[in-house]
Amino acid sequence: MISFKLDNKLALVTGCSRGIGMAIAIEMAEAGADIIGVSNSMPAAGSNVAKAVEATGRKFYPYAADFSKRESLYAFINQVKADHPTIDILINNAGHIMRKPAAEHPDEYWDAIIDINLNAQFILTREIGKRMIEQKSGKIVFTCSLLSFQGGINVPGYAASKGAIASVLKSFANEWASYGVTVNGIAPGYIATDNTQQLRDDPERSAAILSRIPANRWGKPEDLTGAYVFLSSSASDYINGTILTVDGGWMGR
Repeated sequence: MISFKLDNKLALVTGCSRGIGMAIAIEMAEAGADIIGVSNSMPAAGSNVAKAVEATGRKFYPYAADFSKRESLYAFINQVKADHPTIDILINNAGHIMRKPAAEHPDEYWDAIIDINLNAQFILTREIGKRMIEQKSGKIVFTCSLLSFQGGINVPGYAASKGAIASVLKSFANEWASYGVTVNGIAPGYIATDNTQQLRDDPERSAAILSRIPANRWGKPEDLTGAYVFLSSSASDYINGTILTVDGGWMGR
């Protein structure tokens, strides 16, 4: 099991103040990694995720950035690269969802989702990935979605962004594999987080979703974390350009 350890690694986890991102940061710390955490509302000290990471004996470096604003994104990138010349792992988890039927889906919804879920992910990966190419090693994992494969309902911007992420991670993987950099994705199923609260509160939609999940339950953020550790560890060195579904069996139905 030694190949699953992340001892002496530094992992940048985006969108880690709560939900899936927070669970990933804690699990990676438990596997031995120090964590750089960034989110739109990350406090300078004392956050729940910082306390949980530090309780494992690992270090937590907090940053705040608004990925919907290009200036804020680049300011974060420049600062984190200056503070941490070597970043071993990048977890592209930050994301947002806005629900409205396609015929009523306004430009501002579309633009915001594409900026956060796609444009920012591409730019961050490109800029952090340059250093990984130079150091001839690195692990990059994107949080994809079941809507990387399907269209969903009332979320055309989100579906478009996650479909594009499924393709762009393969582009990175194709170009960077020979430099020792692996790029993969994880597609969570229906996980009980803030993003799915509206669905879980709708009895009809919740029942329809559960009826298709062979596991017959909503997932928990902790159901995903082992997969992120795996794809961030040396155990996955020959896995590249792949999207792993962690969905309770949804895609096999």
